[in-house]
Amino acid sequence: MPASLSGADIVFLGEQHDNPSHHARQADLVADIAPTALVFEMLTEAQAAVVEPYLIADPDALAAALDWANSGWPDFSLYHPIFVAAPDAAIYGAALPREDARRVMQDTIADVFGPGADAYGLTTPLPPETQGAREAMQAEAHCDALPDEMLPMMVDIQRLRDALIARAALTALDEAGAPVVVITGNGHARTEWGAPAYVARVAPEVTTAALGQGEPAHGDPDGSFDQVEMGEDVDRGDPCAAFDAG
Repeated sequence: MPASLSGADIVFLGEQHDNPSHHARQADLVADIAPTALVFEMLTEAQAAVVEPYLIADPDALAAALDWANSGWPDFSLYHPIFVAAPDAAIYGAALPREDARRVMQDTIADVFGPGADAYGLTTPLPPETQGAREAMQAEAHCDALPDEMLPMMVDIQRLRDALIARAALTALDEAGAPVVVITGNGHARTEWGAPAYVARVAPEVTTAALGQGEPAHGDPDGSFDQVEMGEDVDRGDPCAAFDAG
């Protein structure tokens, strides 16, 4: 295990969601770290509550209990080895429930987050240059197919997800103790404005470390990390082809 990831209270392990090599590396690191708790971006709190050791031993049963087939995430076979790598770890969910994601269209992200939103900075607008840069990233990530008026909401949802992941990680740390491992996308693991930055904001005494995983064809993941590693390439074709065809 890289020294840069060793000894932290909370370790964020980033991924490109559909990359099998990234998940294999996460499983290896989870086995090495032996966390007291695992926090999954992919699970809601309600889903995390159903995970039991006997289910972890049966991937089909665990996938069914989590209703993974209807979750929108890549195949459960990519994620199951991470559960197996720490079968006794407490499981926490950090996902934004769909009904709450829809609320962002009417309410502020502070309203959706609830108590503590001010401490997490969700009541304060981003600086204009940061807001603009993040809107440009959202536009590029969605193949420039989103209407401009939707971009601020997409940035808001990203901020909300980052804060929810940080809150879940801190809850896990408080309840289960260190070390805690967070399984999440690279974008949420970046240290300068992802979930680690929210942890630093509300609990500066907590130590964190973050891994970003890239691909040879695309290079390093965007953002700042304590450790960057390169996985294998995944042939996705042209992700914008469907938009171009439309």
